[in-house]
Amino acid sequence: MITTSTGMTRKRPALLRRPSPRKRGPRVTKPSEHGLNGNEQKQILETSSLYRLFAWLSPAYPVGAFSYSSGLEWAVEAGDVTSADTLCRWLTTLLSDGAGFCDAVLFAHAYRACQSGNDNALCEAAELAVALPPSRERFLETTTQGRAFLDVTQTTWPCPTLDRLAEIWSGPIAYPVAVAVAAAGHQIPLEHSLAAYLQAVAANWVSAGLRLVPLGQTDGQRVSAKLQPIIAATMKRALAAALVDAGSAVYRADIAAMRHETQYTRLFRS
Repeated sequence: MITTSTGMTRKRPALLRRPSPRKRGPRVTKPSEHGLNGNEQKQILETSSLYRLFAWLSPAYPVGAFSYSSGLEWAVEAGDVTSADTLCRWLTTLLSDGAGFCDAVLFAHAYRACQSGNDNALCEAAELAVALPPSRERFLETTTQGRAFLDVTQTTWPCPTLDRLAEIWSGPIAYPVAVAVAAAGHQIPLEHSLAAYLQAVAANWVSAGLRLVPLGQTDGQRVSAKLQPIIAATMKRALAAALVDAGSAVYRADIAAMRHETQYTRLFRS
């Protein structure tokens, strides 16, 4: 109650009344404030790893992979590849005994060198990777993509292994080595990253074949489906191979890469 100057009393206005104390109930925490259990953390890490792989090895990643055919353009010009079946046979050999297998071995050894912190082993893999291409254009193909991948990834997905590679190796960077170093730095499992790399390389070859032969999109998917077990077998062999086992036995494909340098009409850079 309030006493006025005339001695009258009246109720205190509602705005001036003191609120009665309230009893506090139990604190309700937000879902984000709860800790994640082991399975949830694992799922988040796996999803994050897959997202990185999808981003790095998608056609949208600016490495210019669409510009190269690894000699396939000459093979089409020469009549070696004229259909979906001959394209599949050509790419099967290239994956299992050519650039696909070589890249996989280099990838695995560069990845493991980063994991173990072995600078000498990483430099050895990086050096062999730029010595193996059988032609000037194939060398340009792998080193240009490798340099572009490093430049973009260091800006958008930085990690210590990429910085370390820049410190210990000043020469050209092959594409499989660059991707392997990034995958190791982001702790993406070797089997996942190598399988994704080989699939991306094979998909680019199939895409080049569709444009060169030419073939329809359904034929391209049939070829990609047939290459899946070849990719799996190539990865298995590469994971068990020594670095000295990296080498090519696809002489016709090597000749195609060399002949492409002087091919009169060309759509691709290799």
